[in-house]
Amino acid sequence: MSVSGLKAELKFLESIFDPNHERFRIIDWKPDELSCQFNVTGEKLLIIHCNITESYPSTPPIWFVDSDDPSLTEVLERLEDVRKGNTLLLQQLKRLICDLCRLYNLPQHPDVEMLDQPLPAGPISQDKKHGTTDEVTSEEEEEEEMAEDIEDLDHYDMKEEEPVDGKKSEDDGIEKENLAIQNKKQKNQRQHQLKCPFGKVPFYTTLGLGGAILVYLYSIVMSSLYDVGIYSVELVSDSLYEWHVKLRTVDPDSPLHSDLQVLKEKEGMDYILLNFSYKDNFPFDPPFVRVVSPVLSGGYVLGGGALCMELLTKQGWSSAYSIESVIMQINATLVKGKARVQFGANKNQYNLARAQQSYKSLVQIHEKNGWYTPPKEDG
Repeated sequence: MSVSGLKAELKFLESIFDPNHERFRIIDWKPDELSCQFNVTGEKLLIIHCNITESYPSTPPIWFVDSDDPSLTEVLERLEDVRKGNTLLLQQLKRLICDLCRLYNLPQHPDVEMLDQPLPAGPISQDKKHGTTDEVTSEEEEEEEMAEDIEDLDHYDMKEEEPVDGKKSEDDGIEKENLAIQNKKQKNQRQHQLKCPFGKVPFYTTLGLGGAILVYLYSIVMSSLYDVGIYSVELVSDSLYEWHVKLRTVDPDSPLHSDLQVLKEKEGMDYILLNFSYKDNFPFDPPFVRVVSPVLSGGYVLGGGALCMELLTKQGWSSAYSIESVIMQINATLVKGKARVQFGANKNQYNLARAQQSYKSLVQIHEKNGWYTPPKEDG
């Protein structure tokens, strides 16, 4: 499927399940990933993620959830049985919503049936008042974009003002228009600077490794999950090639969440600090990721802080993965693996050299024996 076809599918989903939908919400999407919320009780929101590979739909999307509930794992595993041509994502989502409603004894929402409709031929807009979708022509899209641009000009009046003597001055109109354009550019730059947590790093670069990493940085800054504080990212010594990622929110029903609350009381730290480092072959090979602090037991964390995850090896990596999806997968894996904070542990046991050695041994073992999938009762 082409990128435009996938975007049409995702926009169609968003037109039905917008961020204000009472049952299921598309909170963020890109051509390679989808983030959703399922409203269980009005207070409990289940966050679900989906990674979409370059070979979609011949390769089905990868679904995961920030929970170690085996019932939810079974729901996601059943999505692999859904294989319906070019609308695979729509049909998987229909199955997902129906199964979640049954799991939580909720009535099926009528909007689910809209997923059986054929995709509209053109771009989609949603009538919020009547809940209907209409085809939008490219001409209408251009008019909407032009209207948005005009609104951004900070109270600038596009009509030329007449001078005191009643005669229009063409030069005055041109000067005012140039000033308005300059003001708009400065305003956008200020907004990026305020939102960007990466200090001296500008949002432009030449092509190459730095350019690739910068694209990932920018997508993270614009992410809704980043905005709400699920995680945060900082550059180490202003270097694009090494990041500190703080996991600030884990499943609130997990023991790890409780441990982080205790850690905050004892040490003033309520997050898990990860280190991401990038080599010259990124994004064709994965970044090297390790836990820096606190010291954890379980959660598939190896000696030195390395992580036992196929996703972080050449065998399991795909250049289609976004770094945000990797962060959220690590988050889910720590919870699924029943990670616990080891209070009073020797903090020096986590270091780069030991992590690299553990990772090297891990790769050698799994290249020889394959990857082991634990039974469901083990989480």
